[in-house]
Amino acid sequence: MAELATIARPYAEALYKACSTELAATADWLDEFAAIAANPQLQQFATDPNVTAQQTFDVLTGVAKSALSEKARNFLHTVIENGRLSVLPDIASQFRALVNAQAGSSDAIVYSAFAMDDASVADLAVTLEKRFGRKLNVRVELDPEIIGGVRVVVGDEVLDASVKARLEQMKVALIA
Repeated sequence: MAELATIARPYAEALYKACSTELAATADWLDEFAAIAANPQLQQFATDPNVTAQQTFDVLTGVAKSALSEKARNFLHTVIENGRLSVLPDIASQFRALVNAQAGSSDAIVYSAFAMDDASVADLAVTLEKRFGRKLNVRVELDPEIIGGVRVVVGDEVLDASVKARLEQMKVALIA
């Protein structure tokens, strides 16, 4: 079977070209549908031979909160009819990469043990943009296992300033 990224690339590029004037709105609904499509129960439902493409589409759009444009409806129909619903998260990821490349920015995921207010996130974003040398789209996710501090992932770069990482470093130093 072909790698999922190889399957997702043409869909992401076609959507990018078709929605070039409304990239932000497209990214929003695509991310929402990618999250829904990642649900194992929906995957099982969609692969059932007794379920039609229209039934899968109806379930998918019934769960979603956003209203769909005609382009979005056509895109989702195409993905479902071609049996590529499981690839939708990869399509969304590649679409986001195309949007970021055009804007000259990158996505940054900040893992924090505690919720951060908007002012803290904005301050952290400025610091991270200086550190990584580019514009960042910062998203915060909670991860209580890091105990304190933050862990930042930008593409394949990781900046780990968490308490858990420091404790692991101390453990290694004490054992050595």
